[in-house]
Amino acid sequence: MTRIFTLLAAVWLADEPIWHRVTSGWHDDLVNWLRTKLPPILVILIIAAILARLLGLITGKLHQYSTRDELPSRIRAQQLRTLAAVIHSVGIFVIYFFALLQILTKLDIDVKPFLASAGIVGLAIGFGAQTLVHDVINGFFIIIENIYDLGDVVKIAGVQGTVEQMSLRKTVLRDDTGALHSVPNSEVKIISNMTRDWAQVALHVSVDYSESSDQIIQLLKQVGQDLKNDPDFSNAIVSDPQVPGIERVNGSEVDYLLVVKVRPGRQYDVRRELRKRIKTSFEQNKIKAGSPNRMYVMEAPPPVVQS
Repeated sequence: MTRIFTLLAAVWLADEPIWHRVTSGWHDDLVNWLRTKLPPILVILIIAAILARLLGLITGKLHQYSTRDELPSRIRAQQLRTLAAVIHSVGIFVIYFFALLQILTKLDIDVKPFLASAGIVGLAIGFGAQTLVHDVINGFFIIIENIYDLGDVVKIAGVQGTVEQMSLRKTVLRDDTGALHSVPNSEVKIISNMTRDWAQVALHVSVDYSESSDQIIQLLKQVGQDLKNDPDFSNAIVSDPQVPGIERVNGSEVDYLLVVKVRPGRQYDVRRELRKRIKTSFEQNKIKAGSPNRMYVMEAPPPVVQS
């Protein structure tokens, strides 16, 4: 190593113009690069930064709007937050990806191999994370299409409960027993929402066959109307209770149907109160309820034993 440095020093001292020409060439190349390449690269970076900043302002406004107490009926805070996050993430990626391609082009670097490599890597990641990608895509459309919201009672993937958490990846439900179920969004195929727009209480009432049908229908209508006029339930019931008539005759009992349309989420307490009032009304009017577990005993002569 010492010999190499000694040789270089000797060459420089012996022929200074050679060294000057070498350093002068480097200097000229650097100045030329700074003059021709650097300005467009700086312009690209500045434009990308401005676009990213504008995108951040727009998505920030959406996020702030989602925290308002009063939102239009069809716009949910969860929708706006998710939409803002997705737009920001995808937008930032697109802005800087195209900025990188433009910079590589300005540096006279062929971007075709880069794009091909990126495509192969993306394909490999896509195959390796198919379930995750499916979760995110399903979650995005669930939130954007307003299929269900926090607090809704839904049945998805065979699980029924109240929606406590929602994200692009999963939905968390709590059932009647208090158990918490985490359902990946890729498993959400058929959705039953019991708290959207309105709900319906369809109550089947079994009565002994001997009771008068007209009296039973009148009592059920009266119970439903009294509940609708009750101040505690008047806001829960959205239409007059209906008793279509006899639903089924099963041996010694007759089934009647009482239908009440209620507001979302109120069907459970309305159903319980209806059962209570129907029981009280039947007791007051000496109405015998049906007995599905009735046992019939028929007497028969003893078997004849043949010898």
